[in-house]
Amino acid sequence: MKKILFLCVLTTIFSCQEKPSEKIAETKQKEFVWEGANIYFLLTDRFNNGDTSNDINFDRTKETGKLRGFEGGDIKGITQKIKEGYFTKLGINAIWMTPVVEQIHGGTDEGTGLSYGFHGYWTKDWTKIDPNYGTKEDLKELVDLAHKNGIRVLLDAVINHTGPVTDKDSVWPSDWVRTEPACTYKDFETTVNCTLVENLPDIKTESNEAVELPKHLIEKWKAEGRYEQEVQELDAFFAKTGHPKAPRFYIMKWLTDYITEFGIDGYRVDTVKHTEEFVWQEFKETCDVAFADYKKNNPEKVLDNNNFYLVGEVYNYAISHGKSFDFGDKKVNYFDKAFNSLINFELKWNVKQMAEKDVFAKYDSLLNTELKGYGILNYMTSHDDGQPFDKERKMPYKTATMLLLTPGTSQVYYGDESARDLTIEGTVGDATLRSFMNWDAISSDKNTKEVLNHWQKLGQFRVNHTAVGAGKHQLISDENGLVFSRVRNDDKIIAGINLPKGNKELNVASVFENGQKLNDFYSNQIVEVKDGKVSLESDFDIVLLEKK
Repeated sequence: MKKILFLCVLTTIFSCQEKPSEKIAETKQKEFVWEGANIYFLLTDRFNNGDTSNDINFDRTKETGKLRGFEGGDIKGITQKIKEGYFTKLGINAIWMTPVVEQIHGGTDEGTGLSYGFHGYWTKDWTKIDPNYGTKEDLKELVDLAHKNGIRVLLDAVINHTGPVTDKDSVWPSDWVRTEPACTYKDFETTVNCTLVENLPDIKTESNEAVELPKHLIEKWKAEGRYEQEVQELDAFFAKTGHPKAPRFYIMKWLTDYITEFGIDGYRVDTVKHTEEFVWQEFKETCDVAFADYKKNNPEKVLDNNNFYLVGEVYNYAISHGKSFDFGDKKVNYFDKAFNSLINFELKWNVKQMAEKDVFAKYDSLLNTELKGYGILNYMTSHDDGQPFDKERKMPYKTATMLLLTPGTSQVYYGDESARDLTIEGTVGDATLRSFMNWDAISSDKNTKEVLNHWQKLGQFRVNHTAVGAGKHQLISDENGLVFSRVRNDDKIIAGINLPKGNKELNVASVFENGQKLNDFYSNQIVEVKDGKVSLESDFDIVLLEKK
């Protein structure tokens, strides 16, 4: 596998312990694997406002429910933080952004107050970036800059539904969507061939019948001066693929354009279990072709030999399910010729209910047996899970330690690293999870800075060592704390958590040899292996050992 260069700046974030060797900026060659990646998930509208001139579009000015309207975050704001090194210091090597496609122009009330499509999941036009988020030029700049910094980019794909119908947004034609019945989730049928909620038209993904472009899209594209170009591209796509002009294939064409035009590295796919499984196999094939075309046409921009990455949101899928999700009347394997990985909804419960050593052992076992060759995306907080691991933000250190040291791919939800408030007064439902990023606290609050420092250390250690997320786990000791190793090929580390502060001794003989110099990445000090052990003193209860 072709390795990439990654610049790791360490001088500004580590405290000194007992004459530590001074860290300077250094270039390291590292393997990148999605199975051990550290992904940062953000709501595009809620992360950082890089361009205040695009905050209001389409007269989206009505009063909304609390945190139900656009707040100003945009693509330029994300790019700004890449430039500042925010993600690099946090040990992030992939960014997942909520959808940036054009949203419905109007608002709707789902019983939570008037809402606009700030979150990106209410599509009006898959072919255009919503001006509230930015422009195509903005997205190109973001992807190019991210890649130069060793960071992959995931966009968010919605094929299951359009946006709601409003006084400004007409319903799509009946051969494109169904508007009833609403899903009851009793079995496969009542989860798939139905609308997720009322007034969220469901794309007829099961249909192979050819359909014409909706009139509202034709009129829109003509007004924007791009109708002929869009139709030409669609005709070329259908001629090349041989697919029928069915609704799902139009959308697949529009989504894969973001691969060939911008070079994105993957998609997080929304509402997977609400669509037939063969749709995702077709989507994977379409994405793979587009990614191969991009690499062929842009050889100078190819990062490595990794394939296009697809991670699916099968709501309530858990690693304990293995490869199959059970609808009650039917089991479906979404990994089969489709997803590289699925979001794991279980980690937060495992960490609450199990000892740390048992969590690590369980995940290592499943990922090396039933799920071998595939991945899971672990999280502790998300945008639509009303029961996060630490809603009161009382355990930000444990949240980081368990998320970033558990085998599998990690998903940091924006503000996890800064203990962003998840209990916003006056919000209804998931709005409380979606407040604007707390940049003020990061710049001024001492406690927030200390929490962020912990996330940065763990994140950088993880990104420097694919063994942490994608290596073989081995318990060393669970006396006076938990000590374990992770090994992936030549990459070897030993970590200890819940250790005594002050003097501590760790047995490292299973991984490192006598006389070998090791670096404790957390306290930034060099130790030597003697009699199969290392001794060190630090004010921390965590040790992260790597070869010097």
